[in-house]
Amino acid sequence: MSLVLDEPVELRDCMRSLAAVAPAQVRSRLVVEVALLAAEAYQPDAYQPEGGHPSGGLDIEAACRSYERELWLWLVGERTWEQCVSGLGGRLLRRSVRVGSSAAETVEGNAAEAFV
Repeated sequence: MSLVLDEPVELRDCMRSLAAVAPAQVRSRLVVEVALLAAEAYQPDAYQPEGGHPSGGLDIEAACRSYERELWLWLVGERTWEQCVSGLGGRLLRRSVRVGSSAAETVEGNAAEAFV
């Protein structure tokens, strides 16, 4: 099955509008929203928001939080979505290899397809 993470245009537009009023809150919320999208592409039914993750599993939100600056640059138009998700996909793949072989196999099989 081929998974594609298309640019979340509605999310981007909504977050851009809110960023003019509350940029710090939007940066934090953007991380959570992108983590949900990434988790759905990588591990359907396995992601738990607010820092939770299955025992021994990849903490996708933590990976997205460490990528917050790049997500913000996408939001404000300094990066394309393709640049952003390519880097995020690589970060998730590298972290999954550190987590363990079962998570690595899951992500490795989908990494090239999940983030296009």
